[in-house]
Amino acid sequence: MSAMIDSSEMFRPMRADDLDQVIEIENESHAYPWTLGIFGDCLRVGYSCWSLVVGEELLGYGVMSAAVGEAHVLNICVRGKYQRQGYGRQILSHLIDVARVHSCDTMLLEVRPSNQGAIALYKDEGFQEVGHRNSYYPARNGREDALILARSIA
Repeated sequence: MSAMIDSSEMFRPMRADDLDQVIEIENESHAYPWTLGIFGDCLRVGYSCWSLVVGEELLGYGVMSAAVGEAHVLNICVRGKYQRQGYGRQILSHLIDVARVHSCDTMLLEVRPSNQGAIALYKDEGFQEVGHRNSYYPARNGREDALILARSIA
């Protein structure tokens, strides 16, 4: 892992003027990326959307909904050249802290079974498989299932 900057100086609420960089990272990272409209809707409805920024560069982001004691991680992504340096873990940790502020005691997420790197991170951070969604994600040859992971954050 590379040297890290104090995370309190790295995170800020995502803004509309971040979306060009967010979409650039999203498109670089995913075969089936979220659209500008999806991110705009997340901001508009008040989801917890965070940008990880160092200097002028947006390195990654996290999007989460929080309600009725549950937080649901919707998207975590890190710019390709910064992946595998601990930034995804920092984004997840930040989302957990924010969820606690919102009095959430459980965090859930869906992940593709083929995304072994993300699964390893989540399991290392205490997430456990609690369910399965058939044909949840679009995939090259049709649809891919989703694993549902959860952990206590109380």
